[in-house]
Amino acid sequence: MTTPPDLTSIPPRDKAEILAQALPYIRKYHGKTMVIKYGGNAMTDPVLQQDFAEDVVLLKLVGINPVVVHGGGPQIETLLKRLGKQGQFIQGMRVTDPETMEVVEWVLAGEVQQDIVGLINQAGGKAVGLTGRDGAMIRAQKLRMTDHKDPNLEHDVGQVGDIVSIDPSVVKALQDDAFIPVVSPIGFGENNESYNINADVVAAKLATVLQAEKLLMLTNIRGVLDKEGRLLTELTPRRIDELVEDGTISGGMLPKIAGALDAAKSGVNAVHIIDGRVPHALLLEVLGNEPFGTMIKSH
Repeated sequence: MTTPPDLTSIPPRDKAEILAQALPYIRKYHGKTMVIKYGGNAMTDPVLQQDFAEDVVLLKLVGINPVVVHGGGPQIETLLKRLGKQGQFIQGMRVTDPETMEVVEWVLAGEVQQDIVGLINQAGGKAVGLTGRDGAMIRAQKLRMTDHKDPNLEHDVGQVGDIVSIDPSVVKALQDDAFIPVVSPIGFGENNESYNINADVVAAKLATVLQAEKLLMLTNIRGVLDKEGRLLTELTPRRIDELVEDGTISGGMLPKIAGALDAAKSGVNAVHIIDGRVPHALLLEVLGNEPFGTMIKSH
């Protein structure tokens, strides 16, 4: 568990200097939208949870529009185990039968989302929880997943959704009224069926339709690492293909990288995968000038 730092010894002049150095970035991003994929340790460590909530509220107060999209994999896994079910993944996607879908909806749209909303409100913000059903935001269809190595092989992953369209009207309405949207990655189909959608994919698509300035994806590692464990500060599409081919990028990182690359190619100005285990990771990336995490480039 992270221990909060003791900041009482920092002289007021130094604190003022730190705030002044953030001014160019506040000016640069004022009025812009930032989509934040929230997950990993930042969602489970109480100190990091509070740091995240404070960061989101501060961004809103200085005129930046944060939109939070959250996952909840560990919480879903915990409840499935209590019910005697074993989670199964194929190429980073959770296989979702009807019973698992009920658990996903209960955890994401209930327990996890309300915890996040409560933390942001406690930090002084005004958060509102949404699923893809609210405002008919995320229309989806059953995901047809082809095998990475054999294009002729297709995996059935149950009620896992592929996004058909996103209507961001409800998100924009909340932003305009000083609220902070917190989105669960659940979509609905043409027959009103529910779909479990990868949160990284939802964050990337939402960033695209909102024409976000930045997409920030919090992870449990420093960013994308090579086989020797070194941080890759920038990734191009060609380099991503090489890393997928040799197995460096695999499992849950596959949909994250695919979504990030899609957002970069679709006009999101900056896409970063950052370490959510670092206290105040959001502020370090948004209001600092040091390279932080991995930047995904469109070309």
